[in-house]
Amino acid sequence: MSDDDDVTGQGEEVERALGAASALGKGGSSVHDIADGLDELNMDEYDEEDDAIELFGSGIGDTYYPSNELDPYLKDKNDEDSEEIEDIMIKADDAVVVCAHNEDDVNHLLVCIVEDPDGDSNMYVHHEILIPAFPLCTAWLDCPIKGGEKGNFIAVGSMEPEIEIWDLDIIDEVQPSLTLGGIAETKKKKKGKKVKKSVTYKEDSHTGAVLALAWNKGFRNILASGSADKTVKIWDVSTGKCKLTMDHHTDKVQAVAWNHHEHEVLLSGSFDHTVVMRDGRVPSHSGFKWSVAADVESLAWNPHDQHLFVASLENGTVVGFDIRTATSNSSSDSKTFTIHAHDKAVCAISYNPLVPNLLATGSEDKMVKLWDLSNNQPSCIASQNRKAGSVFTVSFSEDSPFLLALAGSKGNLELWDTLSDAAVSKRYGKYARQNKAPSST
Repeated sequence: MSDDDDVTGQGEEVERALGAASALGKGGSSVHDIADGLDELNMDEYDEEDDAIELFGSGIGDTYYPSNELDPYLKDKNDEDSEEIEDIMIKADDAVVVCAHNEDDVNHLLVCIVEDPDGDSNMYVHHEILIPAFPLCTAWLDCPIKGGEKGNFIAVGSMEPEIEIWDLDIIDEVQPSLTLGGIAETKKKKKGKKVKKSVTYKEDSHTGAVLALAWNKGFRNILASGSADKTVKIWDVSTGKCKLTMDHHTDKVQAVAWNHHEHEVLLSGSFDHTVVMRDGRVPSHSGFKWSVAADVESLAWNPHDQHLFVASLENGTVVGFDIRTATSNSSSDSKTFTIHAHDKAVCAISYNPLVPNLLATGSEDKMVKLWDLSNNQPSCIASQNRKAGSVFTVSFSEDSPFLLALAGSKGNLELWDTLSDAAVSKRYGKYARQNKAPSST
């Protein structure tokens, strides 16, 4: 792993690269009506699923088998190397964490297994996938791109204008299953002593780095992306086509998020200091807009209340909003609360899927904090430095709700059993006991 100086240098390089990417300007596509765009996708044909979130899954494509004969990983039924078989088998109660990683200019997806996630958990790397470009964002999705009822894929956004979708069920994967957008052709033209590069992009591609991705769990073929080219795009991964391009922002788009309950509703957050909500059920409406005090780093809908969302900002604050207070007159600055959460940018936020109003935040100040947002009166209930460096991502597990995955500039994936904190256990232990209790029939 690189030391802190190397990490700082890499961070500065990424920031400079993002700045260069944004200089490419807007994409050429015009704003379409989101409802018409979603209408064309026939999304009602896709089943609703509530399987994983960005970092966690319940197992690699739920890949555990009642017999060796049915296991595609076991190519030779008579293989006597039982240890090798044991190494690649995934049990029904294992959790899976997928993270993007860069070390010595080599980019990977690490597929990690967490054994006994509700107890004395043990984590190890199951397999790695080499990816070509510096990763900036990921989104897990189960749309059956290769057929069948369900898949197990991860979409990756990078410094390149394309989105790669990789199959997590294949250990030795060398090519993405699907690529959305990207560069079609690069030509060099010599004019005198100067050589100019001419780039042609694929139809409807982003023209800058892809900074944000969000999978729609209600319409499983739908993926949203935000880019340094200032646009938001909606993709149909079943066809590999962009169905809608929106340019309602005037600067880089670093966050997108679908509503958990109303699946046609999409948030986007930008370096232009605004958050915009578009609703596909209101064809004539251009959306609602909220003003914030700094660049938007991350967005999260409250999974327990369809009307509430939070935005984390570059200035260290976290801001809460209720969409019922939105007005159609230009932009609104109405907030339900503001938390001065960290001393530096709040890069990541994650709502707990089990406990209402429990929010995790991660920051460049190296701290991870847990907040109780009850009654719009936020209070910090736990704060730790998990030795991850500047924290770039945090995510609660849906299957083990008090297990928090986080990662940062030191390149280490960390797990925090938040119930090990006395204040968390005292306040929320009852939820853990209820979650483990057998259901009555």
